[in-house]
Amino acid sequence: MRKIGHFIGGKHVEGTSGRFADVYNPATGEVEAQVALASQAEMDAAIANAAAAQPAWAATNPQRRARVMMKFVDLLNRDMDKLAEALSREHGKTIPDAKGDVIRGLEVAEFCIGAPHLLKGEFTEGAGPGIDMYSMRQPLGVVAGITPFNFPAMIPMWKFCPAIACGNAFILKPSERDPSVPIMLAELMIEAGLPEGVLNVVNGDKSAVDAILDDETIQAVGFVGSTPIAQYVYARATASGKRAQCFGGAKNHMIIMPDADLDQAADALIGAGYGAAGERCMAVSVAVPVGESTANALIEKLAPKVEALKIGPYTAGNDVDFGPLVTKEALARVKGLVDQGIKEGAKLVVDGRDFSMQGYENGFFMGGCLFDNVTKDMDIYKTEIFGPVLSVVRAETYEEALDLPLSHEYGNGTAIFTRDGDTARDFASRINIGMVGINVPIPVPLAYHTFGGWKKSGFGDLNQHGPDGFKFYTRTKTVTSRWPSGLKDGAEFAIPTMK
Repeated sequence: MRKIGHFIGGKHVEGTSGRFADVYNPATGEVEAQVALASQAEMDAAIANAAAAQPAWAATNPQRRARVMMKFVDLLNRDMDKLAEALSREHGKTIPDAKGDVIRGLEVAEFCIGAPHLLKGEFTEGAGPGIDMYSMRQPLGVVAGITPFNFPAMIPMWKFCPAIACGNAFILKPSERDPSVPIMLAELMIEAGLPEGVLNVVNGDKSAVDAILDDETIQAVGFVGSTPIAQYVYARATASGKRAQCFGGAKNHMIIMPDADLDQAADALIGAGYGAAGERCMAVSVAVPVGESTANALIEKLAPKVEALKIGPYTAGNDVDFGPLVTKEALARVKGLVDQGIKEGAKLVVDGRDFSMQGYENGFFMGGCLFDNVTKDMDIYKTEIFGPVLSVVRAETYEEALDLPLSHEYGNGTAIFTRDGDTARDFASRINIGMVGINVPIPVPLAYHTFGGWKKSGFGDLNQHGPDGFKFYTRTKTVTSRWPSGLKDGAEFAIPTMK
């Protein structure tokens, strides 16, 4: 049995706690590796290693740090196929989707090549008699990221790339469900020229998370996962004086206006609702057609598309639409929510619960499910399902449709499909959600903008990547400087003012 340990001080380190978690191939249901779960002592060692390496890295000028990112981007492109295959094997994504996972992280690394510009401070000459004033952005020290299973390449890079470009050392605690790719990324950073100890990967469970949250050396924590855990991490991290940016669950609505191109909207819903088996925080899980005729026509277009989805292992080729869910428990949870939707009175138009694939009967596969006549009081509407399930909630008017995402507790992403510019502008202006798509179903911002949800989808003042990433991983120091000029002698006892 293959054992996966930790990556500390630029080297692979075997786990010493004696505790392990199984790593599955979701397509076959077989255990393919065991990952070590860190003890408090192992986490302490990694943090001490990072703290020792950080001062010299912070003293390295931003341009040289940016060159490490530049080389890292080259290596990601070189090893793209290898990374995608490892990611698909442990997560279950198709190869094209796995490459997209890597590329979305790579784009953040590309943005971080601009660190010398992004870290420039401000300067005022002559703020007072003989006084100059300037600000500097300086790294925090040792920071950490706790990242989820569904994007084992992208989200770790969203965290550690800006943190490291800013001069911090980083402790990454990835998901124990698919731990291989984060360690491969750390290996590539060392190959790119990153000093040993600046990036450490420590595998673990809740005890490792708590060790990060309680450690006095760690100055900031970034988290992505479910909302209950995001709230927990945010509360515990901030209570111990850390900065925290924590992103949680989602229930993303897509409104389809009567004037929308329904063929385009249906294709968008299929890709956004069922890609990656729905295991995306930006997946569209609620379609809101406006008007009865729009709803009937949309269902008529969606049903055959859902039935025709090609499901299979990543080894079946690039034309597979999506693969298995990540674990047996995840599969059981999604099927249970579909059962609950039927009990609550929703109409199951397409039922994918009994999907089975010859030769992969033990895999965690499920076909696409399509619900119609879903209402606001149903669990399948209120809960983030995180599976290949799309719910259609019919609305009579635009205002009724708008109220659905406005009043939902989550506020990650939303979209509207329409040909009317006035409606689109009104929607973008009034909606209380962090990321908005207009005729774009999954409005994930590019790397030079910021990613973040509102309401119970995000906790903290700053978003991920883009300019916010550099603000989060640095603090501003302002210096007021005066050199003797002979203009004035003697002490001053009143508070200084501009004269």
